[in-house]
Amino acid sequence: MPAGWRVLLPWVCVCIWLPAQTQEALVISRRNARAQETKEDVDTRSIEKRSTKSADLVEVYSVKVDCTVTSRFAHTVMTSKALNKANSSQEIFFAVELPKTAFITNFSMEIDGQEYVGEVKEKEKAKKQYEKAVSSGQTAGLVEASGRKMEKFSVSVNIAAKKNVTFILTYEELLQRKLGQYEILTRVKPKQPVQEFQIVADIYEPQGIAFVEASGTFLTNELLPLVEKTVADTKAHISFSPTLEQQRECAGCENTIIDGDFIIKYDVKREASLGEVQIVNGYFVHFFAPPDLRRVPKNVVFVIDRSGSMSGKKIAQTREALTAILKELHKQDHFALILFDNNIITWKKSLTKAIKENVAEAIAYVKQLKDNGATNMNDAILKAVEMLEKDREDKKLPERSVDMIILLTDGMPNNGVSNLLTIQENVRSAIGGKMSLFCLGFGNDVDYAFLDVMSKQNKGLARRIFEASDAAVQLQGFYEEVSSPLLLEVDLRYPDNTADFLTKSHYSQLFNGSEIVVAGQLSSNDLDNFLVEVFALGPDEDFQVQGKASVVNWDVIYPQQEYIFGNFTERLWAYLTIQQLLENSDIGTLQEKDITTAKALDMSLRYNFVTPLTSMVVTKPETEDGTDGTLIADKLTEEQRQKAERRTGITDITGSSAHAASSLIYSDVDGDPHFMIELPNRADALCFNINDTPGTIFNLVRDPKSGFVVNGQIIGKKKVVPDGNINTYFGRFGITHQKLGVKLEVSTQDISVFHNGKQVKLLWSDIAFLKETNMELNLTKNCSLTVTLRHSVKFMVIRHTKVWKRRHDKQDYLGFYTLDSHHLSTSVHGLLGQFYHGVTFELTDLHLGEVQGKLDATMYVKGQTLRVTRHWQRDFSRDVKNGENIHCWFVNNNGTGLVDGSTSDYIVSDLFKTV
Repeated sequence: MPAGWRVLLPWVCVCIWLPAQTQEALVISRRNARAQETKEDVDTRSIEKRSTKSADLVEVYSVKVDCTVTSRFAHTVMTSKALNKANSSQEIFFAVELPKTAFITNFSMEIDGQEYVGEVKEKEKAKKQYEKAVSSGQTAGLVEASGRKMEKFSVSVNIAAKKNVTFILTYEELLQRKLGQYEILTRVKPKQPVQEFQIVADIYEPQGIAFVEASGTFLTNELLPLVEKTVADTKAHISFSPTLEQQRECAGCENTIIDGDFIIKYDVKREASLGEVQIVNGYFVHFFAPPDLRRVPKNVVFVIDRSGSMSGKKIAQTREALTAILKELHKQDHFALILFDNNIITWKKSLTKAIKENVAEAIAYVKQLKDNGATNMNDAILKAVEMLEKDREDKKLPERSVDMIILLTDGMPNNGVSNLLTIQENVRSAIGGKMSLFCLGFGNDVDYAFLDVMSKQNKGLARRIFEASDAAVQLQGFYEEVSSPLLLEVDLRYPDNTADFLTKSHYSQLFNGSEIVVAGQLSSNDLDNFLVEVFALGPDEDFQVQGKASVVNWDVIYPQQEYIFGNFTERLWAYLTIQQLLENSDIGTLQEKDITTAKALDMSLRYNFVTPLTSMVVTKPETEDGTDGTLIADKLTEEQRQKAERRTGITDITGSSAHAASSLIYSDVDGDPHFMIELPNRADALCFNINDTPGTIFNLVRDPKSGFVVNGQIIGKKKVVPDGNINTYFGRFGITHQKLGVKLEVSTQDISVFHNGKQVKLLWSDIAFLKETNMELNLTKNCSLTVTLRHSVKFMVIRHTKVWKRRHDKQDYLGFYTLDSHHLSTSVHGLLGQFYHGVTFELTDLHLGEVQGKLDATMYVKGQTLRVTRHWQRDFSRDVKNGENIHCWFVNNNGTGLVDGSTSDYIVSDLFKTV
């Protein structure tokens, strides 16, 4: 049978490629998509073996995004259509990014007139079905973190010759008002022009629309006029539908200019201080954000981690952000600064009024901020509480003002009280509901779950600050959200005999630019007496307002409009209830947590929401060999994104948080030579070095079932350093796949490919793309070699040239990166292969080591107790020229205790030794 082609269907945030595979090869990692981008740079003047008709085998002819927003509740449907024009079955791959705050509600495929619809199941039941599919050699959908705001869902399906496929994903979310506006974010990365490309959004707001803005990170001056916007009093229509030619980067180009985010921002009119109450089909929703309120003065203590781990860019960005934040303080505010490492340092003994002179003095103090020592978080927070309490007792603070603590930290408590539960209890007991605690976790080493719970226990919230060039902007953005409280202790009340099953109806603060939303179920039809009351504390006097709710007549407001989605109030209520139950599922006694979780699970199943407690399962159609597969759509939590960072928890990639766990393991070797095992969602990594004499050959990967073997030979540095130490690198790789009849020899000079009795020799200076039935090979000039072996493995070999200018010396060497190994059997082994299906370890006793600024820890792994140190290694898989720094836990002595046996067990006699 002719080789099939695998196509990634352009959709919302989609990449495209055409490798030679005909059956399920579902899971795509972050690197898979990234590595494929190099194909666009292939020079067709060089060795070219791709069929000229390959790109025409699958026609992607429609990509649509249809978003309907009804009273802030967004219902988005994404539809993609493709035709397999080939004479054999082809595998089509879909990938989409959706907001992490959204819940998937439907996933379906229509193939040859038959529809395959997803079913939401309890996560544990879905996991068993998934594991059964995996054990039979099938694959499953994968949801993984994608940046700060999005998560990525990927899936593949096998389509028969001359058949169509329609792929539909639906998700829903309640838009949150931040800084005075709502945002609808759609990420589009089709990678190629599409015949029918369309983004449509319809917004229905009976309260009235104040403004609507539409923009795109990819919109050029030529594309801007194509964004059509029609705004009436209570509705808005936005569309973007470029033609095939308008999507091209240039006339005749195959690449598309559409690559990025399409963003719609809007707000509603606000007149009544009571807010807006809508009643539809037995459910009500109350939106409360009264206009023209004066701000309540705040008393804020900034508690800043300045321990050794904050060194370098983090401490510089913290200084920058604090300087900007201090300038934004209002003169009615009071503030204090507490710095902590293993000691607690207060700028002044009490809070200071934010007049111009005091702010200038504080800024000068902040500019001297330097990193030093360990992390005594417990005492620092308690000191902040003590300062606020004392100033309250001494009547130094305005009676009608709000007390808050803003904590910024990047790591684990390792000095003083270090038990996380004890710190949470100490803080909760000290605060006693009298003030709010906001926690900002800086970087990936922080325990986000710990900060999240501690914030929730104390009327605040937690936020992750990502290590990036805009970290200072992130810090300032968070502060802006909470810098202007308008009302305190907001209590929203509804008739007891009319409203049941209310969502949260008491809020500690209402901040400027935000909105309080309460929803509930009506137990009576007596709507004439549906009285709504709001009580709160204002800056000068108590805030009190009441009024009767009026039923919105949708047919009058929106005549000739089909019923939008008439149960939106019920689904909004369900969405909000589930979100709040999930937020509280880690607070309280064990019994309370169990009850909260059970309620959230029940509602998730009842309303067909994919939440952290549920999964959506779809059974794929049978392929030509009579097998079918299982697709899984999951939901990630911030805690799962941070799972590997927990101080006392376990990093277990075989757990329920990662269905396609093995596909998320990246085992690499590069440099001198540095081995690195990257764990799920880039949360953490393990690393070790191997030192041996030049000429030694190590087995890196060995899969006895498929006959896939990778061996690597060590070479020495050309010039030996005076102290006698020999720097070694990998200089040759021998790669074989017995079942597929493939053999490759890769050296720093050239690449030899043996397949089906044929031999091709390539130089690193070549640009080539080879396509065979069982193999795809992509070579970029003086850069990287990416190889996909059908239903087996995908890997990358990178050629480096390291130059020492002062020594007039250079060294060529190779790096090996595993991009996708989920098809390999559980018997796979080798220095890299043994980690392909996961590793379980536990970290405890984190503390500053002998090397300044570096953490040491105790690791329990494979029955061994090891001392490990926080290092970083260079990963070139995404940026082959510059690489990126990856933090990892370094295991000494050639990885002893982490690697099975000793390194000598992996020495083989020949580059192509298969046993």
